[in-house]
Amino acid sequence: MGGEMLPPDEAGPDDVVLSWAGSDVVAVRLPQLADSLDHILAAMERRQGRPLADLDRKAKQEVVRILEARGAFSVRHGVETVASALGVSRFTVYNYLNRDKA
Repeated sequence: MGGEMLPPDEAGPDDVVLSWAGSDVVAVRLPQLADSLDHILAAMERRQGRPLADLDRKAKQEVVRILEARGAFSVRHGVETVASALGVSRFTVYNYLNRDKA
């Protein structure tokens, strides 16, 4: 997901500090959700072996289902980001989302 490890003394209020045997060992800075979406999209492209925009409609619908399950559309501009990666309009992404609910 693109987290970053830091020395525990450099941890900020939003970082997660991990301890071992009572001592702080490492801090983990998690990426912003929007950055995580970019990582998820890149991983899906690698898994498919080609750009997501080159997939057929059925495969794109499956990508949207997976991304919805991972919370991609709760991120600000998530629909726009996914639409751009898939090479479709926002309207098409909403249609894919609504199709699953019908």
